[in-house]
Amino acid sequence: MSVLAVCKDLFFTSRIGQTGKLVGTPVAFVEHPDQLPSKLADARPDLVIVDLTTSGWDYGALFAALERREPRPSVLGFTTHVLAKTTQSWHGRCDRVVTKETLTQELADILAHGLTAHPRA
Repeated sequence: MSVLAVCKDLFFTSRIGQTGKLVGTPVAFVEHPDQLPSKLADARPDLVIVDLTTSGWDYGALFAALERREPRPSVLGFTTHVLAKTTQSWHGRCDRVVTKETLTQELADILAHGLTAHPRA
């Protein structure tokens, strides 16, 4: 399995990268949505992890790029409890949305097995 993380939060990019190494799953990173189309072509990920909390990003364009990809990779969005309502409009375009706390708790399992072990609640 390969993973692409769309995230510029240094804490989470570090955590995702290190956890990927521990479980043997390669993780590529996109620090800005504009980089997504080329990274999708290069990485051909099975799973894309998207930080839904970054202000100023064009999430419409990001999700459109993901939806044009055949086959479409699974999409895990993450947010915070505080921003859950603000990010709600993007939740339906993800296969699963979790809080940062849940992502931290389940990250190793998600990177090792994808979303099949943790389907949308």
